[in-house]
Amino acid sequence: MKEKTEQDAYLQLAALCAQAEHCQQEMRDKMKRWDIDAATQDRIVARLIKERYVDDERYARAFVKDKIRYNKWGRRKVQQGLWLKHIDDDIQERVLGEVDDSEYLAVLRPLLKQKVRSIRAENDYERTQKLVRFALGRGFTFDIIRQCLNVDDDMNTEDDED
Repeated sequence: MKEKTEQDAYLQLAALCAQAEHCQQEMRDKMKRWDIDAATQDRIVARLIKERYVDDERYARAFVKDKIRYNKWGRRKVQQGLWLKHIDDDIQERVLGEVDDSEYLAVLRPLLKQKVRSIRAENDYERTQKLVRFALGRGFTFDIIRQCLNVDDDMNTEDDED
């Protein structure tokens, strides 16, 4: 296989970044697969950043929005995903701090309503425990889960009174 030159690698990565958001770590991983040495990787990444093809904060904003809205992930799972992409902690906190709890609630409520239909439980306590485990697995924090379950309990008691 023909070895990639620095310019070829740069052009290929720039084209990739022009199509979708990517972070520095994704660019480095791709260059490692191409067997490009570390010094060259640093130069290419610096050039991509300078020319605004790569911006970790912009990437993090898109990542957070997509994972919450489309993958229906909670804060913890999104934070773990950003950590795996080597996004700086200050960027993570800033971007995750922009997401309002109401957005998480809007995602979690329908998930729990759908899940409760498929749960087989002996009693309310067991059903609640299964719902909590499900939501924790999706990366939601316990306080958001509790808010959803309390609202659902309130709605259930109102339905019973009719």
